[in-house]
This record gives sequence, structure tokens and C-alpha cells, in this order.
Amino acid sequence: MALTRGFRVTLLERAQKDAEFRKAMLKEGIDTMLAGDVETGKAILRDYINAAVGFGHLSEATHIPAKSLMRMFGPKGNPRADNLFQIIKHLQAREGIHLEVAPC
Repeated sequence: MALTRGFRVTLLERAQKDAEFRKAMLKEGIDTMLAGDVETGKAILRDYINAAVGFGHLSEATHIPAKSLMRMFGPKGNPRADNLFQIIKHLQAREGIHLEVAPC
């Protein structure tokens, strides 16, 4: 189900104002990808990036062109592991969190 524009705007506005919500979005995006739902995980991370940092700033921080970043997190994008981990490392540092993978 596609998100309506109103819901997406509300989501982005809350993420811009609420640090805990941003951290939860970042964690959820990564958890979703690790659970095997890469498309939904990319969509969550795309919304997080738009709200929290912007693709321009992320491009400067990672030295990956903004258009490439937008494609990576787009519906047909397929980010390489080295780029994805570099991006996640930067986003974690920016939020002041450290996520770990642990067995269930």
C-alpha cells in the first residue's frame, strides 16, 4: 500500500523534530532489511535520510553522489554492501547510536 502525501509529510515533520523517532526509524529500516524485506527497509531509510540529513549532506559525508544515493534507496535500487555499510556507519554516528546484530 502506497503512503499518502499527507501521511508522508506528517512522518517527515515528526522525524525532523523528534530525535527518538529518528533513531527508531533508522533502527527499523536496518532491522527490516536484515529480516529480508529489502524494499521496505530501503523505503524507511529513504524517508529517514530525507527527514534527518538530506541526500546532499549524506553525499558530502560519504563521497557518494547524491543521485546515486537516491537511486540506491529508490524502488529499483540495489546498493552495494560497501556503500550501504558506509552510509549506515555515518547515520549511526550522526544519531549518536551504535546498532549491533545479535542472534535471536
